[in-house]
Amino acid sequence: MSIDVSFLGATSAAGATGSSGKASNELDKQAFLDLLVAQMRNQDPSSPMDSSQLMQQTTQLSVMESLQELTSTQREAFALQMRMNAAQLVGQQVTWTDADGATQTGVVSAVSYAGSVPTVKVGDQDVTLDAVASVTTAPTL
Repeated sequence: MSIDVSFLGATSAAGATGSSGKASNELDKQAFLDLLVAQMRNQDPSSPMDSSQLMQQTTQLSVMESLQELTSTQREAFALQMRMNAAQLVGQQVTWTDADGATQTGVVSAVSYAGSVPTVKVGDQDVTLDAVASVTTAPTL
């Protein structure tokens, strides 16, 4: 079943354009609330919406908000975990495949958190954490 949300306008419906300006097929929290208000405003006074339906819809909104918060928290936790893992690589020997497809090995001397994925400094090369294929204890000199 298709729902016409054209009456919500471009600012309310994420289906029109989101805050990033990209088109989306998902409704955001505000669009959900606007739909609920429009449904209540346009209901037949002689047969109003069942209160259990209203509770179900508000519960769905609450669940959606909780899931969005959980998703955000998990993203933050994953980013922190990547940073911690990258920091633990300092002094360790890592192996990775470079842009030419050759396997490289070296000892990590520093970590950078400048990008979305941490990079480790091996010699004069910056290697993204997701490119590291293996980690071993650095040989003692």
